[in-house]
Amino acid sequence: MSLRVAIVGCGKIADGHAEAIKRSKGKGSLVAACDLEPVIAEQYAIRMGVPSFYSDYEKMLAVERPDVVHITTPPGSHVYLATKAMDAGAHVFCEKPLAVDQPQGKKIIDHALATQKKLTIGWEFFFDPPALAIRDMVGSGVIGDVVHVESSYGFDRTGNFGDVLLRDKNYWVHRLPGKLFHNAIDHLLNKTIEFVPDERPGVMAFGYTRRTKRFGDERDDMLDELRVMLKGERSTAYATFSVDIQPPGHFLRIYGTKNTVHADFNMRTVVVEAAPKFPSSIGRVLPSFMETLAYAKEAGRNVYEFARSEFHYFAGMRNLVTAFYDSILSDGPVPISYGDMDRVGYVMDEIFRQVPQGASKQS
Repeated sequence: MSLRVAIVGCGKIADGHAEAIKRSKGKGSLVAACDLEPVIAEQYAIRMGVPSFYSDYEKMLAVERPDVVHITTPPGSHVYLATKAMDAGAHVFCEKPLAVDQPQGKKIIDHALATQKKLTIGWEFFFDPPALAIRDMVGSGVIGDVVHVESSYGFDRTGNFGDVLLRDKNYWVHRLPGKLFHNAIDHLLNKTIEFVPDERPGVMAFGYTRRTKRFGDERDDMLDELRVMLKGERSTAYATFSVDIQPPGHFLRIYGTKNTVHADFNMRTVVVEAAPKFPSSIGRVLPSFMETLAYAKEAGRNVYEFARSEFHYFAGMRNLVTAFYDSILSDGPVPISYGDMDRVGYVMDEIFRQVPQGASKQS
């Protein structure tokens, strides 16, 4: 069976969703696209080979009756779009953040439970090859008990998205309580919350900006450097979001009772850091060679996957979409727990409480 899939919101990230749906091993087929701007919906449909397009969301739901709806709009619309889709009989794949705040995210989760429809969130890096490898290492005992986690996520302010943020004061991100952080740090936090499993971990956060404030409006309210500490009963995490650190990093470092592992999501490498096994100077020299060999092995695997056309930017999205569709078709558990979604929402709310950014509010 192939699920009938519709997408609402035809911006840039919608391209990644379309690619992932096409690579879902025949489990889903994109049958309709919707956007408030009819021209954008039409252009997306033509470009992606989607048979139907709409500017009226409720009409699309009624006519197409999709099995799954992918929501790729700004978070202020997520509660309405998700609940309408569920009421129409569709399961929901919602882009991050799940909602503007944790209580609204909880409304979506509760509605999914009430309507018995499945829900997942666009945490694609949570299913990237390095994340899957880390999960296997933890499960097999290679790392031991997790003691501490470091997560880092860099944002390139010179890219198209960064350019729009500073050029357009009316851009929707400026209306979010957490502004740029709000739109990006799901990728930072979801990889830490997994290893700090407390229901409500302690949160300490501070943010700042290094650029010169020069606009006199919402753009000057936006902070772009964030540091967060999470404290659980048996483990802790430190998270860094930065627009200034070069090159923009994206890594996860896990300190365990047996080994420390470093996963680089940009390079797609996962390496167990070699501990000295010999005394004196030899013990200081050999680990660097062992790590070099480990990185060479990772590079060889990446080359092999590239040669087989399996080395894709949206590999994590494809894995997540496929896993979500499998959960629908088999009526199995969703790939991301609702508890993790809720806990990330809680941590984000606490960060934005501690790190306020001007008086701007979500419309």
